[in-house]
Amino acid sequence: MTGAMFDLAGPHPEPSTLVAFAGNTLDRQSENRADDCLEQALAAEGAHLFAFAEGKLVVKHDEQVIDPLFAPYELAGLDPVLEDAVLLGFLPSGEPRLAVPVRQSEETLASDYKLADGRTLFRQAMIGDALLGQFAQASSLISWNATNRFCGKCGGPMEAKGGGYRRVCTACGHLAFPRTDPVVIMLTIDVERDLCLLGRSPHFPPGMYSCLAGFLEPGETIEAAVRRETLEESGIKTGRVRYHASQPWPMPHSLMIGCYAEAKSRDIHRDELELEDCRWFTRAETRAMLAHNTGQPLEDGERGSPPKGAIAHLLMRDWLDWLKP
Repeated sequence: MTGAMFDLAGPHPEPSTLVAFAGNTLDRQSENRADDCLEQALAAEGAHLFAFAEGKLVVKHDEQVIDPLFAPYELAGLDPVLEDAVLLGFLPSGEPRLAVPVRQSEETLASDYKLADGRTLFRQAMIGDALLGQFAQASSLISWNATNRFCGKCGGPMEAKGGGYRRVCTACGHLAFPRTDPVVIMLTIDVERDLCLLGRSPHFPPGMYSCLAGFLEPGETIEAAVRRETLEESGIKTGRVRYHASQPWPMPHSLMIGCYAEAKSRDIHRDELELEDCRWFTRAETRAMLAHNTGQPLEDGERGSPPKGAIAHLLMRDWLDWLKP
């Protein structure tokens, strides 16, 4: 029996389901976003909203529970900007899920509220996978709407339509749609020596190494971006490129495209502005780094990886666990 084109020789049927921010199962109903869909959703029984202040998520908290969802009546004390709300989608029960900016700051919030950004929500496991995925959608759309207040063609005021999924210029009618910035992130493998290439940026926590990454540029394929970024950052030439997984990254609205690349050279010539260090690692060294991703400070000389849930962590782990043909 010959293999089908969708048969995979990898550790997981769909690796993208294992990364943070990927658990969003809302029914987006993207073909049914009428201009009054926002008003209908806000008036529907059981509607709940994420609230955003200064680009961060507002959560209700006490010593036991963290709750990121608000019923419409609970928003009154937060001064919501309802005309800038976004309809995210619907639960299987039909409950609408929305997001709304509020006129608050960390200083003006009541003591039973706190603000959290995406990295904090993820690294501290403050909310479950489904809510974290919904947050990614909400955060990206709130950010995009906030930074597209005026028309890029004529400078006129833009008005939100379709539940926050498009903006229309009130002067010239120009349409704008939400953006997603593609980023390639790759683990380059020296197949002959069985090594992987990792680097560390100056802004990384002490001791942490990760996959190389960079923005995909206009008119560029994923494979070409992987080869270009790897060469620019490390001086390593690469050949074959294999897509592995993707991850929504709402800081503010990126999509991480995880790949493996086959090394065609060995001598590293790192970009000293981009990377503090770049080197080849064995499987044993990589496994040890993955074990040091607890969020605790590393001892002097120890090396660690990005935390579990980060696509870089998945690329490193799946290289170690790859099923042999």
